[in-house]
Amino acid sequence: MSPSLKSPALIKSLALPIALVVAAAFFATKEPAFLGARNLTQLLIEFSTVGTLALGMFLVILTGNIDLSVGSGVGLIGGIAAVLVFKHEWSAGAALATGLGAALVLWVLMGTLIVKQHIPSFIITLGGLLIFKGAFWLVIESSTVPVSRGDEDNLYSQLTTFYLSHGAGLALAVAAGAVVTILRWRGRRARQERSLPVPPAARALLAPLIGTAAGLGLVIVCNQFRGVPLSLVILGVTTALIYFVTRHTAFGRYLYAIGGNEEAARLSGIRVERVLVGAFAIMGAMVAVTGFLVTAYSGASTTTVGELMELDAIAACVIGGVALKGGRGTVWGVLLGALIMTVLLNGMTLMAVSPEIKFIARGVVLAVAVWLDVRFSRR
Repeated sequence: MSPSLKSPALIKSLALPIALVVAAAFFATKEPAFLGARNLTQLLIEFSTVGTLALGMFLVILTGNIDLSVGSGVGLIGGIAAVLVFKHEWSAGAALATGLGAALVLWVLMGTLIVKQHIPSFIITLGGLLIFKGAFWLVIESSTVPVSRGDEDNLYSQLTTFYLSHGAGLALAVAAGAVVTILRWRGRRARQERSLPVPPAARALLAPLIGTAAGLGLVIVCNQFRGVPLSLVILGVTTALIYFVTRHTAFGRYLYAIGGNEEAARLSGIRVERVLVGAFAIMGAMVAVTGFLVTAYSGASTTTVGELMELDAIAACVIGGVALKGGRGTVWGVLLGALIMTVLLNGMTLMAVSPEIKFIARGVVLAVAVWLDVRFSRR
């Protein structure tokens, strides 16, 4: 039976794509440069930063928790790496690895405090927000610290300034589409072998084919500027890893189970504490990667790096259909939510919207997203 036009599931599935198209059309009408190859490429870099952080937040929210410290953490970890490179003359690779290690330690400690001391994640991460912000300013001494010392050591800055060659971008899009198609087909065959219902073959192949076509179109647009940015590739790899973890591992199933009913998950034998600490550890890794990308994109570590990014990540998750109570959400929904947030911020920047209006717009989007989540959760 076809779903009713008033079905909440159908409304939600159509609402996000429609909202994205409407927002893009509005900004394209107001500012023609919005659809230019240069701006779209820069938009993809911004999308990579928001999307990467939102994917980490997704895992935490799945368990029914929240992390308010990620914005300050983005600034702190990016600042640590920048200081090691510029002031202490470390190699970029060593500095980035140290920043990643620091993030893992900090987020494992926060996760451990939450599960061992039974303190709400809201309180612990709110404290982390303040501590990390203060530590960040101390690390960079409230000044501007470049991300490299010159051309001889520019790996850090290349995270957002390196672009794939035109041919490499096209080959990557085709390869990614082929892998997705093969995996989807194998999944369909596995369901058939277990006598489970499967969609028609044409419908099963339609989504990956459309995705491949969209990917090729995206690469063609990027090639009109400089090519596919490295940061988008990093987001792609991150997406694949998070998708695999949530859909094809016991750890991912435990995340959904804990968010759905933590007590039931505990009684079923799931080691809830270990899973929660693992979710925060992955969040720390995502904070580190995002910190490196945002700082590299800014060209330097300054006191404003990462500011309010925790709200953008939470909004991306909620817009994408992740339940704040936990237990529900998808990787693709999170990415779509992150793209909507990025389009709004990029479009307002192009239109030279004042910071005051930007703050109001972000707040309204977050409030509406939470309201919709609550409303649909009651049905």
